[in-house]
Amino acid sequence: MAAAENFETIIISLGGSVLAPSQIDVDFLKRFRQLILKFIHNGDRFAIICGGGKTAREYQNAARQVVNAVAEDLDWLGIHATRLNGHLIRTIFRDAAHAKLVKNPNEKIKLKGSERVVVAAGWKPGRSTDYIAVLLAKNLNAKTVINITNTDHVYDKDPTKFPDAKPLHSVSWKEFIKLIGVSKWSPGLNTPFDPVAAKVAEKMKLRVAVMGKDLENLESFLTDKPFRGTVIS
Repeated sequence: MAAAENFETIIISLGGSVLAPSQIDVDFLKRFRQLILKFIHNGDRFAIICGGGKTAREYQNAARQVVNAVAEDLDWLGIHATRLNGHLIRTIFRDAAHAKLVKNPNEKIKLKGSERVVVAAGWKPGRSTDYIAVLLAKNLNAKTVINITNTDHVYDKDPTKFPDAKPLHSVSWKEFIKLIGVSKWSPGLNTPFDPVAAKVAEKMKLRVAVMGKDLENLESFLTDKPFRGTVIS
């Protein structure tokens, strides 16, 4: 996507459902690592923010089954799940990764010459990893966020409820916000992109690409080739 003398910072929001759908997908992690290292060697820089996925939901559901858990506590369970996943990602990129797992996306990030991967995780209650991805983009002056999730497109309606749902190849932020039909984020919300983050991304004129976990498809996007997914801009 960028030559060594003109490298670009790319934000990847890696869904927890991709990282560990039922258990940790080691094969995916091996191939993901190889692909990212390939682009690092070409001069690109990445910031990867991990979701909590199934781990977060299991802890949140357990809490709900025992007590009438408040939203803040449920959020913290999700945040710690993202941090566990984040430590895993930082571990597999250790030789190229920034020394610390980023927990506050607004803090200044000072990178050494060999540090080409920044790994981030959950920040605080009320703020999703999508929102953190947008703040990281602002912090690192990035123009693109790639949202790797368990669906390969944004659809014109919920594909789990409507068999005739059609995939969208591109959509404006205004259309997307209207499409998802919610304006607030809550722990465990399942939308292609957090509605609060979407509003900030719209103001920033950020481009977000939503796609599935097919890494050949990700490489196509990174090399400006046709890909399966939805661009929100």
